[in-house]
Amino acid sequence: MKRLFHALLMCFSMFTAVPVPGKIWDEDARPVMTLFLPLVGLFIGAVWSLLAYLLGLSALPGPVRAAILCAYPFLVTGGIHFDGYLDVTDALKSWREPEERRRILKDPNVGSFAVLAGALLIMAQFALFASAGEDTDLVVLALIPTVSRTLAALAVTVLRPMSVSEYSGAYRRGVKRSHAAALSALLALELAAGFVLSGLAGLSLLAVALGYIHHARRAFRSLDGMSGDISGYALTFGELCGITILVLI
Repeated sequence: MKRLFHALLMCFSMFTAVPVPGKIWDEDARPVMTLFLPLVGLFIGAVWSLLAYLLGLSALPGPVRAAILCAYPFLVTGGIHFDGYLDVTDALKSWREPEERRRILKDPNVGSFAVLAGALLIMAQFALFASAGEDTDLVVLALIPTVSRTLAALAVTVLRPMSVSEYSGAYRRGVKRSHAAALSALLALELAAGFVLSGLAGLSLLAVALGYIHHARRAFRSLDGMSGDISGYALTFGELCGITILVLI
């Protein structure tokens, strides 16, 4: 039980900017840490949904409300997934050999491709929230980060890691098949819950899943392995796909 509690705190401290009491790092808890990613996603989504509800009650201009909703997921995570999105975009758009792409992925400098992709992403997300109607399903908005992080946890658990990835060492030695089974079952439950609770709006969760899988597969094949950066890249795209369907239906 102590190991699971440590894994929960480690997951929140690593993947969010939410202050966590104490600075706990338990190497024994590392292999199960990503099992708590869906819970982190549910927390992020619940606050996002509540924020959207409160902004809907406010007298703030529509563009201001849209800007806040657009900025929230980047701020609450400390930009960790956005950083992966930028790094992977630079690597993929270089069109170099796999070894050179992996070098670019780890380069701390930001390239022009990443700057352009980041600006387009923020513009798209802002435009979507600015276009959202008052009847936007807040339940599904709460589940979008949950689905994306369940997929992220499943991907780094199942897929072969890049040799330079942090997931290739001690983390892999502690992973069990039961972890993948539990995450897969949870993902199916989340997707079903979207349709049960929100009807057609549940399609937005399916869009998150398909967007994540497509972009993770593309980056995995191009960079010859899975990494945290690739997961952040796919997660960012997946959530944008989900928001798009949520607003358009």
